[in-house]
Amino acid sequence: MKKVRDHYFKKAKKQGFPARSVYKLEEAQKKHRFLKPGQIVLDLGAYPGSWSKYAAGVAGPKGLVVAVDIQKPGVMADNICLLQKDVYDLKASKLREISPYFDVVLSDMAPKTTGRKDVDHFRSVALAERALVLAKELLKPGGTFFCKVFQGEDLPSFRDKCRESFRSVRVVKPKSSRPESVELFLLCMGRKQHTG
Repeated sequence: MKKVRDHYFKKAKKQGFPARSVYKLEEAQKKHRFLKPGQIVLDLGAYPGSWSKYAAGVAGPKGLVVAVDIQKPGVMADNICLLQKDVYDLKASKLREISPYFDVVLSDMAPKTTGRKDVDHFRSVALAERALVLAKELLKPGGTFFCKVFQGEDLPSFRDKCRESFRSVRVVKPKSSRPESVELFLLCMGRKQHTG
């Protein structure tokens, strides 16, 4: 386990990413190709900035990544716009001032863990549900939502909520996740046109 952790941690530092979490996004991207050049991407829970940096690299000079976190992500690029804000205070109307629509919404948000799996799970689902609300408001039809959530009893109902709004919902457990980790990701593709 430690060897895996060290491998991804060192690799991230070597490649200039602030955190090892970049490989979770990279792995999903290599398999499913949901990030594309020229896209407008919203990255929720962006700190310390690995996902934003990676997405900005794929989106390229014609694309834009809007990175949102309570803490200011430490990554800078011409095509990254930083918003230091609590996701619960974030208004879709404010984001629409930056772009009227988004192609992809990413969420690597996680609660401050308490050590109690049930409490951490419920808090994780609450963050994922907030991300889903924003995704439903901001994604253009056909858009993609990629979201972290902790495993637990409310996961099936959250997955069902995602299925109401997206044509395809897959559970993704990246190899770069620590084996003991309860985190997994939902890749929701094909935003439906007529759902709330």
